[in-house]
Amino acid sequence: MQLKTEPKKHGHMEQWRQAVAALPDAEPSEVDLVNAVRIGRSEDIDETVREQVVTALQQLNPWRKGPFELLGVHIDTEWRSDWKWDRIKDHIQPLAGRVILDVGCGNGYYAWRMAGADAAIVLGLDPSRLFEMQYAAIRRYLPHPEVYVLPLGIESLPERLQAFDTVFSMGVLYHRRNTLEHLSVLFEALRPGGELVLETLVLKGDKEQVLIPKDRYAQMRNVWAIPSCGTLKLWLSQSGFQNIRIVDVTATTVQEQRATDWMTKQSLADFLDPNDSSKTIEGYPGPVRGVAIATKSQS
Repeated sequence: MQLKTEPKKHGHMEQWRQAVAALPDAEPSEVDLVNAVRIGRSEDIDETVREQVVTALQQLNPWRKGPFELLGVHIDTEWRSDWKWDRIKDHIQPLAGRVILDVGCGNGYYAWRMAGADAAIVLGLDPSRLFEMQYAAIRRYLPHPEVYVLPLGIESLPERLQAFDTVFSMGVLYHRRNTLEHLSVLFEALRPGGELVLETLVLKGDKEQVLIPKDRYAQMRNVWAIPSCGTLKLWLSQSGFQNIRIVDVTATTVQEQRATDWMTKQSLADFLDPNDSSKTIEGYPGPVRGVAIATKSQS
């Protein structure tokens, strides 16, 4: 498979590379990718080495997706991505032996969880060079699983690839100007009979409607359209998917997305109406995320 574009350059790239290179050698005594992304234990390193690990990892802030446990260092990320994974994992086809594409994968947190579910290979795509370096920091101590994160967008995929058993697109759809085009690319990336796992901002209910923010949504500039669950199912059907079901609808709380020592920038609490947490600061309905699962026909 030949990808079509090169990664974008970033002015902080050399700093991030040096941070990853500064991570000291260590041999993790155990790895748990089933219940968490936990690599090694605190007993695997002494206090001096631990300080080196923390200093290097802090150079890669902000950490968005996680959490990670690395040699006893707890990386308390902005998102409790493990909560989202727990909401999804029992609804999808077993990942054992499957070839998986994770679009908008961030630093690869979910890709590692997929490896923990015995996926054959996971390819993650995300154009952020910082996320690429965060993935490299984790892979520094876990080189063997077939998990790869490339600093590329979905536009880099060859057309009509039909190569993946499962395609994940989580937290991406509402950032795409052309939602049906995005769904079409996901459809073409799947092999016949493959499964799509799509997580996105939604409006509750089956009534077909779409929220199109005038400017920002929860202070995000690039939110183009938020569908109701009914509209999301319609879009998936129009894109050729079958067996469409919404398996989870959950409001995002300030416990699931928040500022931490590893992500000190503004977070969800700063983007909600201070007098009514059910609304964004712009007055729109507060963030609710839905998970849709669908399949591609065998023919």
